[in-house]
Amino acid sequence: MKTLLLGGGIAALADGAGGTAGYGSLGRWLLGAPAAAASPRPLAIPTLLVGEPRAGVRTFDLNLQKGVSRFFDGVTTPTLGINGAYLGPTLKMRVGETVRMEVTNRIGEASTIHWHGFHLPAGADGGPHQVIADGASWSPQFEVRQRASMLWYHSHMVPRTGPQVYHGLAGVAYVEDEETGRLDLPGDYGVDDVPLVLQDRAFNRDGSLFYSTNMHNTMMGMRGNVLLVNGTVNPYFEARTQKLRLRLLNGSNARFYSLGFSDNRRFSLIGTDGGLLERPYETSHIALAPAERAQIIVDLSDGRPVVLRAFPAPTSGTMGGMMGGMMGDDFNFDVLDIRPNGQRGRSAPLPSRLVTLDRPDPGQASGARRLVLQMGMGGMMMGGGEPFSINGKAMDMNRIDEVVRVGTTEIWQLENRSMMAHPFHIHDVQFRILDRDGAPPPPWEMGLKDTVVVNPDERVRLLLQFADYSDPDLPYMYHCHVLEHEDSGMMGQFVVAA
Repeated sequence: MKTLLLGGGIAALADGAGGTAGYGSLGRWLLGAPAAAASPRPLAIPTLLVGEPRAGVRTFDLNLQKGVSRFFDGVTTPTLGINGAYLGPTLKMRVGETVRMEVTNRIGEASTIHWHGFHLPAGADGGPHQVIADGASWSPQFEVRQRASMLWYHSHMVPRTGPQVYHGLAGVAYVEDEETGRLDLPGDYGVDDVPLVLQDRAFNRDGSLFYSTNMHNTMMGMRGNVLLVNGTVNPYFEARTQKLRLRLLNGSNARFYSLGFSDNRRFSLIGTDGGLLERPYETSHIALAPAERAQIIVDLSDGRPVVLRAFPAPTSGTMGGMMGGMMGDDFNFDVLDIRPNGQRGRSAPLPSRLVTLDRPDPGQASGARRLVLQMGMGGMMMGGGEPFSINGKAMDMNRIDEVVRVGTTEIWQLENRSMMAHPFHIHDVQFRILDRDGAPPPPWEMGLKDTVVVNPDERVRLLLQFADYSDPDLPYMYHCHVLEHEDSGMMGQFVVAA
């Protein structure tokens, strides 16, 4: 069965859990080249939600709900969304504010919402211990305590994180502060400051999203051959300013991307997961693993149309690269067709310096921990052992793996003993990368991060500070952000104790 979209409709797709080997074993790779929509569509811009002040607390009303989306002409797709059919609104807040999230679940099954990248109490984190039953509500409240950044929120309902995010339970959050507010950066939401949520998806013959957890998709992570950008297939954007700020989120379950422009033009990377870099970094390509974010400034003063493209990322690992190349998964995707308007407004010059960051000092650390990431392929194939583990243990909701002390700084050493790269995420903290196999991090990794790629046979050291919040009973998570790996056991728990 070959994927083909004709006349804007789906002519033939995978047959679902049956047919074409369920699109999850070899049959999945018989789909061939990425599907293409018949005609371009305007990029969907997520609704901007600023919340409502209630008794001095900025309150956001969020409804997890079922929906129906039309990714292709004449075809309907059952989806999940937050305040809409697919994905959620962009939440905007300021450092120092107290925010309250009124979250109601109406998707027909239990779920959670994790505030990815936020520094907050464990009880408000939204991990697998803060379950929202179907029909129930959850109202976490916390102070916004971090630098200005682009964060995000998504389901963390183990072992249903993978399918729930895949079907649409995710959204973006903008945090602002005074320091970055003084910079003359593009900041008109949806005009010259645009979020881009990248998600690869696969579709069944009837237009429904295809999701499978067979052995191949569990090992490699669920991947698709159609790229959605803010839920739009084949999007274009009319740029009305000379400079465009793109806030990129790799919201895919498993796919790594290398992003660059069709004419190989250079652009400025200004921010990563936890906020702005000290100074812009000029480059022609950036790599994003699942859950990683980047803020870039592209100059459109030449007036030429240009396409932002996603190429297979070399950081997808030895096994990932080998398997993808052998089985046709080395897709290139057109992310966004940017069409400069003939009457573009002028943009201010990009500042040479952005923010001030403390230099990471390993001498501040009072302790160190070692986390070894492992994949037991034999365990999956033979039905025994732990296929995904950290320090030899698969995730257990009833086991606390690490106890750290509030107010301390630690070094965590991550070691990858598998054949795949793993994007490793730690809840509650924004950390600094000290080194990779003893070498200092490259310029694009010198900012604040909450997700870091650990390549096969690589050792990465992180500097983390555990401030403000302690709870001896409720844990935070650390895990691989390939969602199928997370759901299958590559996750651990830590508490911050007084």
